[in-house]
Amino acid sequence: MKRVALFPGSFDPFTLGHLNILDRALTMFDEVVVAVGVNQDKRGMFTDDQKLNIIRQATAGRAGVRIDSYDCLTIDYCRSKGIKHIVRGVRNFIDFDNEKAIADANRKLAPDIQTIIIPTAQEYAHISSTAVRDLIKHGGDTKEFLPEGISLK
Repeated sequence: MKRVALFPGSFDPFTLGHLNILDRALTMFDEVVVAVGVNQDKRGMFTDDQKLNIIRQATAGRAGVRIDSYDCLTIDYCRSKGIKHIVRGVRNFIDFDNEKAIADANRKLAPDIQTIIIPTAQEYAHISSTAVRDLIKHGGDTKEFLPEGISLK
């Protein structure tokens, strides 16, 4: 049986930290679905289509990666696709506390779906999508923060 995990997020934009978590998740699962969670109430810098395109660029050539989007509860998406694992990345203790709270709530609602929390590699722990958006907004250099080959146009 194929082991599949969901790596959900807003990915606004998808960074080297996200890519690090994905690569590490691919060592544990046969397939990882990187899925942009659509939130109608939240306006990001990039459209959902742009986010998906950036993820496609960042993950080109990686076996076992599927890209998708969804507009429902994460556990409902997992149930609809038969996915039993959710992968979440954390940079620090604050991220961990937030992700643990979400994992605990998900476990209450869907005890059959497990969350795996992966700390990002130290060299990427300083990277946040918020900081990257700020760099982009002010014309800063993002090459140390975004995967190679990404075009933000």
